[in-house]
Amino acid sequence: MSFMPWSNAFILGIETIDEQHRWLVEATNRLHDQIESQCPDARIVEEILEGLVEYTMNHFILEEELFHRLGYPDTAAHNEEHNEFTRSAIELLLKFEQGDAVTEDTLEFLQAWLVHHILQVDKAYVPFLKEKGVR
Repeated sequence: MSFMPWSNAFILGIETIDEQHRWLVEATNRLHDQIESQCPDARIVEEILEGLVEYTMNHFILEEELFHRLGYPDTAAHNEEHNEFTRSAIELLLKFEQGDAVTEDTLEFLQAWLVHHILQVDKAYVPFLKEKGVR
């Protein structure tokens, strides 16, 4: 069983965003598997962390572009959530690069943030985007 199993509850019904969310969940699971292995490979952990930071930022750009283009009324609050997570993810990567270990607490933070963000914050914009024809 994976650390963070994919759930149909995560599906928003917007294909591109759902694919990106699935990738983020899978990357979190890869990170978990690596740090829980007998001999974690620091290069692989760093690659996963870098990938999470880069992919998350690109995912946020996609959402924010949709919000801007379509006039989503809660754009500012949603973007602030993105900014806070981006700061945390970059800080995590920098700390790792300076020698800090990725711990179970880190994984639990990633898991809790993704679950909260997808199931509550992102689900809130779905009716608006679908009304505007986004699928």
